[in-house]
Amino acid sequence: MTMPTYARLASVAAVCALTAGCATQGTPNPQDPWEGFNRGVYKFNDTVDRAVFKPVAQAYTYVTPQPVRSCIHNMFSNVGDLWAATNSFLQGRGHDFVNTLGRFLFNTTMGIGGCIDVASANGARKIPNDFGTTLGVWGIGSGPYLVLPFWGPSTVRDSAGLVGDWYGREYTYTSPSAIDDVPLRNSLWGLNIVDTRANLLDTTNTVDRVALDPYSFVRDAYLQRRAAMVRGTASGEDNVPDYSLEDDEDDTEAKAPASATPATGAPAATPAAR
Repeated sequence: MTMPTYARLASVAAVCALTAGCATQGTPNPQDPWEGFNRGVYKFNDTVDRAVFKPVAQAYTYVTPQPVRSCIHNMFSNVGDLWAATNSFLQGRGHDFVNTLGRFLFNTTMGIGGCIDVASANGARKIPNDFGTTLGVWGIGSGPYLVLPFWGPSTVRDSAGLVGDWYGREYTYTSPSAIDDVPLRNSLWGLNIVDTRANLLDTTNTVDRVALDPYSFVRDAYLQRRAAMVRGTASGEDNVPDYSLEDDEDDTEAKAPASATPATGAPAATPAAR
């Protein structure tokens, strides 16, 4: 799906969600002043996810052997490390830049093109990064929480960062859209979407099982995780968000020291993410 196509679909979905969820909340969260709208989009995403993405992901995990799924996921993750390293460089986090670039080179060579995550097996943890985090490190405030149609949890700043991620990955040739072969490109897009959703099955099942209000649970986890990524204190892509972290204001984020980084934390951006 191209960016213009996604934008058109997102606009239509946003209008539908707005009409369904624009009720004003009694005591809105200061970080979520558009909660009525966001809940409408969240409900829309959840409906689409349960009808389309989740069943496809479940079928994928059922018919695809675990070693094959791990190889596919590791290869997508390995390619993504190039853009993560670029963002660490832009943030002035030299240590993270060297570590992430080293992960990419190590996994690409010793890990058979990234199929095997030998870097993590040898203690070189993955450092997720993106342009939204870079904007935060540069001192740009997160703005209100925002749920995007199909995409899921975000903020005003992170939504702007998605544009940088789109063009940045194309420039660094780490996105399927950089491939000229249309059938191959579309196949990789589809596989990447299914792989992403399949790796969130356990997370979303846990949210459905334990959260009294899944919307608030996902929102709080996402905001805490993003604040931790800007501070450079998150611990890893597969770890549960640390709810002991305070919800920092944007000026706290801007003053945060540049150190190491964190996934997923909260469910990472994925089609129809809730």
